[in-house]
Amino acid sequence: MLGELIGETRGKRVVRRVLPDGKVEVSFEEAGTFLGVGATGFGTYSAEVRPDGTLFGEGQGVVMTKDGAMASWKGMGVGKFVGGGVSYRGTLSYYSASPALSRLNSVATVFEYDVDEAGNSHTKAWEWK
Repeated sequence: MLGELIGETRGKRVVRRVLPDGKVEVSFEEAGTFLGVGATGFGTYSAEVRPDGTLFGEGQGVVMTKDGAMASWKGMGVGKFVGGGVSYRGTLSYYSASPALSRLNSVATVFEYDVDEAGNSHTKAWEWK
């Protein structure tokens, strides 16, 4: 069951490159809200196209609130091509030593991550109860 909306951000794909193993690596930057506070963040994920045309991706990143708290995240998800963009659904786990965000250390989250053909991204993450 979905719980609290943890964060919602909009951003931009910054870099794409093809790795020697054929995976694609993508870096992005975002800004929005995280636990109700203004926040910015960035991340990198690598994705591979599977034989059926779907995508499997794994990544990591950091989110920083305007209040100075910071959390790192790791995630994985499955995606598909949508028009000239991509759409992923998956899970994220966070770690933070910041008291304001440390409750996330024991919370699993699910996310939606969509990128359009121009590289504009929209992410939403919810607590998974």
